[in-house]
Amino acid sequence: MGRFILMRAAAACALATAILPCHAAYQDPLDVPARQSTLVARSAMAGIATSGSKVAAVGRRGHILIANDAGTTWIQSPSPVSSDLVAVHFASERHGWAVGHDGVVLHSGDGGRSWAKQFDGRAAAKTTVAYYREAGSGQAGSDALLADAQRYIEQGPIHPFLDVWFEDEQKGFVVGAFGQIFATEDGGNSWIPWMDRMDNPNSLHLYGIRGSADGIYVVGEQGLILRLDKEKRRFVALPGSYQGTYFGLVAEQGTLLVFGMRGNAFRSSDSGRTWNKVDTRLSEGITGGTRLADGRIVLVTQGSKLLISNDGGASFTLRKAAVPNAFAGVAAAGTGVAVVGAQGVGFEKLK
Repeated sequence: MGRFILMRAAAACALATAILPCHAAYQDPLDVPARQSTLVARSAMAGIATSGSKVAAVGRRGHILIANDAGTTWIQSPSPVSSDLVAVHFASERHGWAVGHDGVVLHSGDGGRSWAKQFDGRAAAKTTVAYYREAGSGQAGSDALLADAQRYIEQGPIHPFLDVWFEDEQKGFVVGAFGQIFATEDGGNSWIPWMDRMDNPNSLHLYGIRGSADGIYVVGEQGLILRLDKEKRRFVALPGSYQGTYFGLVAEQGTLLVFGMRGNAFRSSDSGRTWNKVDTRLSEGITGGTRLADGRIVLVTQGSKLLISNDGGASFTLRKAAVPNAFAGVAAAGTGVAVVGAQGVGFEKLK
């Protein structure tokens, strides 16, 4: 997984002529399918996930790639949008979701071979207005959230979703810029705003969400770490000593590893109540992480490095990538890991 906020796809105004006004040439990326190209595997990709024996990668201009051979051979899947995609997650071998710019949420029910749009920034703003208008002024913070949503309708779908995680094929969350969080309990057919159910009064950006048997966690900017209180149905803030941005996390029962800017990583063995700083010996951003079937944890960085842990994230060994890439995400694949970044998709073999 990896959390780059990719640049929004530029409009084609540069190609417009004096006869055809610039505004007439523009098409919203949410309404334009991604182009098929033989060069996609070498273009910037931001998110990656395992789907059974397959690996799925997503990136700029709505591009989606699927590998059936542990990340060696990639095939482009049709995508209904050309908005930049930044994250992907599969709840099962068949059902997966991808999110990205313009507040887009895509769903696949066939292991990534085909995708359909379920939600976008336009629908998100309207859904939020309707939800908090019905909630009324009696609900804490609903007036401010309603005003924000009304402003988003006027601005258009400019706020990206930055991560997605599903507990099963029905229940899941998407999180994003300016504290956006939506929940679904019907596989993404409908979404409910949860901004009022989160200890995030400053609407900080939310970069990552992951769950394990002992909880669901969210990380973001300014050292924000949140854990879902299932009884209260609310994400509550956890203590932490770091005030920088976290890009992601790896969550396993009893152990939580968060990572982000300037090589910072912190580990908790008590569900986030206390934290220990991990010595990564790095000053570059750690952008993605995954846990392998044998229990090892692999992190990747913006500087083409891999960090590998054999002790649940307490310590790491450092190695350079066989093929340089400014990594954005990593996923378990065969005898190693599949990776994505500025130079596209790749595979790194592990011992």
